[in-house]
Amino acid sequence: MLDLILIRALFALCLALSAWYMRPFQLDPIVAAGLGVALGSAVVILEIRLREISLKRLIGAAIGSILGILGAFLISMVLRQSIIDSSSTVPFLQVATLLLMGYVGLILGATKGDLLNLAALGGIFGGESSTKSAAFKILDTSVIIDGRIADIIETGFIDGVLIIPQFVLRELQQVADSSDGLKRNRGRRSLDVLQRIQKMPKLQIQIVEDDFPQIREVDLKLIELAKMYDCKIVTNDFNLNKVAQLHGVQVLNINDLANAMRPVVLPGEVMRVFILKEGKEHSQGVAYLDDGTMVVVDNARKMISKTIDIAVTSVLQTTAGKMIFGRFDDRVHTVYDNKSLAKEAHAQSEA
Repeated sequence: MLDLILIRALFALCLALSAWYMRPFQLDPIVAAGLGVALGSAVVILEIRLREISLKRLIGAAIGSILGILGAFLISMVLRQSIIDSSSTVPFLQVATLLLMGYVGLILGATKGDLLNLAALGGIFGGESSTKSAAFKILDTSVIIDGRIADIIETGFIDGVLIIPQFVLRELQQVADSSDGLKRNRGRRSLDVLQRIQKMPKLQIQIVEDDFPQIREVDLKLIELAKMYDCKIVTNDFNLNKVAQLHGVQVLNINDLANAMRPVVLPGEVMRVFILKEGKEHSQGVAYLDDGTMVVVDNARKMISKTIDIAVTSVLQTTAGKMIFGRFDDRVHTVYDNKSLAKEAHAQSEA
């Protein structure tokens, strides 16, 4: 680090001495030296900032600047031929066009640079990213309104660059401006979720303007966008999940993640449940686990509002989630009263 500081100081000093000796613009030697120091300092500051920018953005900015300068050159040729005025109008327009096109190309190239796939070039660029699908993920409307995506991101299970299409933001804005109170609250909460995600460190949010005017359905637009950038869609929409799979687009469904994280129980295991209500069949009781999993218990109709032990008989996995079936036997299983449960919870909290 110290060597780097010395090199930077030496660079600024050499530039100052060169300016003092050569006196550009016929400046006074002291003023020229000060100009050299200022220019050297600006270059060092630029170098420090460039070290923090990714290679993709640098390449994108370079390509954008070159295209902007080429465009300005072509426009300057047109201006030279079309404007007869021999005063300083044409040179001014040419310089203004060069600055404008160069600036726009630089900004747009740097903004879109994150979407480049450098791994396809191989060689030294192969280490940037193995595939786009591992780096970019598109958030759809339903997963933003759901809100759980923010908690999942905070845990670190989702990383890389999150892409939010502009047409998704428009749909969220329409929901937030809805005349229906429930929809309006959901839309406003979804905007709060986006603000929360944007404030998370070490996470990049990319808002893209790409749209498909010929396609009306937002779900199909998401699928086309995922095909364009070869990335995954993050959703909790069951229909979008199935349609995307038919189109060969990978989907991260947070409902599948929630189902996968539910506790695994096997037939024959004993578990403790609170019987909340009666079931559809005779003598059945219904309980729910902390994650919302429904537990249907035979011979538990008379145990409503009580905590009991049951034996698991079977587990049914459906598209809507998991259902557990069990059986209560008062000769084998324990029935807990509220006092004993309170003492047990207090002992666990002290431990």
